[in-house]
Amino acid sequence: MNNTKNEEWLFEISPKKSAFKINFKELWHYRDLLMLFVKRDIVTFYKQTVLGPIWFIIQPLLTSVIQFVIFSKIADIPSDGVPYFLFVLAGNILWFYFSDCLKAVSETFTANQNIFGKVYFPRIIMPLKVIVSNLVKFSIQFIFFIIVLIYYIFQGYDINPSSLMLITPVLLFMTAILAMGIGMLISSLTVKYRDLNFVVTFGISLFMYITPIVYPTTLVLEKINPKYHVLVYLNPLTGILDFFKYAFLGSGSIDLTYLLYSLVFGLVVLLLGILVFNRTEKSFIDVI
Repeated sequence: MNNTKNEEWLFEISPKKSAFKINFKELWHYRDLLMLFVKRDIVTFYKQTVLGPIWFIIQPLLTSVIQFVIFSKIADIPSDGVPYFLFVLAGNILWFYFSDCLKAVSETFTANQNIFGKVYFPRIIMPLKVIVSNLVKFSIQFIFFIIVLIYYIFQGYDINPSSLMLITPVLLFMTAILAMGIGMLISSLTVKYRDLNFVVTFGISLFMYITPIVYPTTLVLEKINPKYHVLVYLNPLTGILDFFKYAFLGSGSIDLTYLLYSLVFGLVVLLLGILVFNRTEKSFIDVI
């Protein structure tokens, strides 16, 4: 009897005492599982496909070509003096990273209910693996973008990349926490309200057109009353995309205030997402 009382457990699984608490030591312990999930996502995507990773390039390429024909050739939308195809390609690669992460994270509970009900591991690993696995896709698309950028520069177009390109990892981090925070909020709500899955798909499509991808922010600022300019930057992606395009293309203008707003907004949404996510994971299996 005394031996049982003195026995030390290797692991103790218990409800979180704080909704904001993240056990980083436990996450580090499960890092191999995280990498296993990431590898599975990447392999599953192009397994049994002829083109493999080239599919990652086809998505922004075809999207940018269609946008070029519709919005540049037909609608005659300006692009701050840079080639329109390059302009929308720059916006699309960041947008696809955001939208792909957001959609996948928002399906965390519903898509993984079977594995969540069978084995324990930190549930936040699933949103994290989405962010990491999509980095591979972004990296391939980013390399393609750089190749196209170099091509246009050698063709003599007025494109002026700057040293601000070095801040790209920061912009990517801001995009990731924004997508992860919003996605975790939606994922927690879809446990009770499955209709949100349909709203998310539709909402992402609409959100794309209030984000400066196919048009420059300067065009919107010219069309509206100056006292409403701040409304344009309420979209946290606006500051990120403007900075990215300015750094690589030299187009438009930037304001560090709005970039800081995007960072603060992303951190607040992430903390709120963690709060709701942690509360939901305690009882979601009973609801599902």
